[in-house]
Amino acid sequence: MRKLVYILPFIFFLSAGCQSRNVKYLSYDKIDFKLTQKEQAFLSTLQYKSFLYFIHEMNPENGMVKDRSQDGSPATIAAVGFAVPIWAIGAEKGWITRDQSVQYTLSLLNFLWNSEQSTESLASGYKGFYYHFLDMKTGKRFWNCELSSIDSGLLYCGIIFARQYYNGTNEKEKQIRELSAKLLNRVDWKFFTMPPTGQYANTISLGWDKKDGFNKLGWWGYTEALFLYIIAAGMDMPDVEKGYDTWLKTYQWREPYSEKLGHVVFPALFIHQFSFLWFDGRGLIDKYMQKKGIDYFENSRRATYVQREYAIRNLNKWVGYDSLTWGLTACDGPGEKYNFDGKEFWTYSARGTSGPDSTFDDGTIAPTAAGGSIPFVPEITIPTLMNMYDKYGSKGLWGKYGFLDAFNPTLKWYDKDYLGLDQGPIVIMIENYMNGFVWKYFMKDPIVQKGLTRLGFKNNK
Repeated sequence: MRKLVYILPFIFFLSAGCQSRNVKYLSYDKIDFKLTQKEQAFLSTLQYKSFLYFIHEMNPENGMVKDRSQDGSPATIAAVGFAVPIWAIGAEKGWITRDQSVQYTLSLLNFLWNSEQSTESLASGYKGFYYHFLDMKTGKRFWNCELSSIDSGLLYCGIIFARQYYNGTNEKEKQIRELSAKLLNRVDWKFFTMPPTGQYANTISLGWDKKDGFNKLGWWGYTEALFLYIIAAGMDMPDVEKGYDTWLKTYQWREPYSEKLGHVVFPALFIHQFSFLWFDGRGLIDKYMQKKGIDYFENSRRATYVQREYAIRNLNKWVGYDSLTWGLTACDGPGEKYNFDGKEFWTYSARGTSGPDSTFDDGTIAPTAAGGSIPFVPEITIPTLMNMYDKYGSKGLWGKYGFLDAFNPTLKWYDKDYLGLDQGPIVIMIENYMNGFVWKYFMKDPIVQKGLTRLGFKNNK
């Protein structure tokens, strides 16, 4: 019976086809959006196939998850963080058993606790943080990469979720909670704190390695690191309030296309998604957002609408851009070997737009841009994803794990890889849209609540 949870929607989805709602909404105001049966079936199929990435591209011995689906890819510690709630989602839906999700999580936490933490070049981490890329088999540092504050933070979010979700009385679930506490208590936030003076005063450094020391940049502006400050505050980072003040001072507010689309901007859409895989942004405001009269959820909603509006206007005349084909974020690209009308094309880049005066775009679209924004604007993201499946799926955009990373309709180029950082937000955000699953467990953790309090957040939900 468990498999029917997936199989029946998938059969309906295939037999009924996937014609999306071809609607141009004339307003940026919120609308009452109700899923049709076809849309429900499509989301179920998309979520299941994306979920499979975290089973088939994972090492069950240590919980490492590949950065991308190609042979020889290392793990990225960020995708490992995504995997923790995704395994739980799989258990809730009957795609795997709870015992399996418990074992995957426990194997990961045991590995993390026992892996080497030192300044040695092949250690897995240092000061409680982890290197960006780790070997899939050994879990050792890969590619001389940096000790990463942001990717480690995404891992910590997964661990925070785990200690709330696995609340059973059996020995393995007790071990998950105990190991989670030990791992989180080991993190030394003071180590990553920037000096108290200068442009990045008291912010969190981007990274560190033994040879070059700390990255000279701190997390500021508006980036995906919003969540990082909140959990750091909850984990007793010293002077984090001062660092957060530095962060807020560099926000940029714009009103592209319409006053109704005014928001704190960053062009790449993943910036507006990653923190809210975990945090329920509905009603969530700090002193900056209170002055602007919107919450962080609304901020992401508006940023997503800007991307769609940019594609509709299509000032660069890219092939395929329209109200149902859009989405700029970090992704692979065709590269400079391609040439079309003298335009440049890039490989992996953080593509994006905050309106016509702020764009980084070469005609390459990533389905995860829409997929990671489903809770904010289901009325435009779901029809867009269904249209991409209909129009481009059989041409090379759809496969064993759902949508591949990216495609460029102008060049008729399709990526060959799936990325963990794409598939993860799709799985998590579909579930958050349906029932707030990850938000429910994550938001009640004492670390989260303490962090929000320390940084002066309010909830006006």
